[in-house]
Amino acid sequence: MAITAAMVKELRETTGAGMMDAKKALTETDGNMEAAIDWLRTKGLAKAAKKADRVAAEGLVGVQVTDGRGVAVEINSETDFVAKNADFQQLVREIAEIALTTADDIEVLKATHLNGKPVADVLTDAIARIGENMTLRRMHALEGDTVVSYVHNAAAEGMGKIGVLVSLKGDKDKAQAIGKQFAMHIAATSPLSLSEATLDPTLLERELQVQTAKALEENAASAKPKPEAVIQNNIIPGRMKKFVGENTLLGQPFVINPDLTVEQAAKEAGVEITGFARVAVGEGIEKKEEDFAAEVAKTLSGA
Repeated sequence: MAITAAMVKELRETTGAGMMDAKKALTETDGNMEAAIDWLRTKGLAKAAKKADRVAAEGLVGVQVTDGRGVAVEINSETDFVAKNADFQQLVREIAEIALTTADDIEVLKATHLNGKPVADVLTDAIARIGENMTLRRMHALEGDTVVSYVHNAAAEGMGKIGVLVSLKGDKDKAQAIGKQFAMHIAATSPLSLSEATLDPTLLERELQVQTAKALEENAASAKPKPEAVIQNNIIPGRMKKFVGENTLLGQPFVINPDLTVEQAAKEAGVEITGFARVAVGEGIEKKEEDFAAEVAKTLSGA
C-alpha cells in the first residue's frame, strides 16, 4: 500500500524513530502500524509504544471507597474549563457515590436512578445546562478485605485526573498505611497487570517475538556470536523476565524503596495485594487530527 506522510508522522510520534527509519518500517510491513512498531523495536530503533501517551480528553475521575469496596468512575468533558466547574464536579461526586452503592458496571450505572432520573438522563440534562458534551465513559469496581484509594492531580475531594484503587489482605491498619503508598506507586508507574499470571497472553507472545527477533539479529551482527542455546535459554528468557518485572505491579521496584519489589514490600508490611484499578482521564482516546499546515501555523503563532 502507499505510505503517506501522515502515516510516517504518526509512527515517528509514537516511537520517537527518525523519519527515514519510520518510512522504511512502514514499507517493510506494508503500512501495518503495529507491525512497523515491532519492526523498529526489533532493530533497536524504538521503545514499546504506549497508547496512553497519545490521548487527549478532559474531565474527571471520581473515586469513592467504603468498607471493602471501591469504585472509580470516569466522566469526560470537552474542555478542562468544565472539569473545574463546581456543577460538573458535583455531578461526578454524585454519580461516583451512586456507583459505590448500586452498580457493578457502566450500563447498570447509566440505568440507576439519581435524584429521580436514570443517570444517563441526569447527564443529558447536565449537557444542556452546562453547554458542553459529556460522556460517562468508564467505571471500575474493586472489592477486598481492605480497599484503599488515591487521587492524583485532585480537582476536589475524591476526584482528579487519575484515580487508583488497591485491594489488600491482612491487618487493616497495616493495609491502610502501606496501601496508600502502593496506590501512589500505581498512579506513577501504570502497571499493565497485577502479576505475570494476569498479563494478556497476546501481549506476552508479541513481546516474545520481538525480543527473539532482536536477540537473533544482534547475535548475528556480533563479532563474537554466542551459541544458539545461550540465546534461547539465557538471553531471551532474561529479557522477558525484565519485561514482566517492569510491567506487573508485583514485579516492579517499589518507588518508595527501589531495593524491594512491590511484592516484597507488601510481604514485609504483612499484607498481600489482591487487585488494583487505575483510571486516567482520556486514556485510550486518540488526539484530534491536525493537518501539518495548521500545526506549523500554530507553532509560529506561539499557541
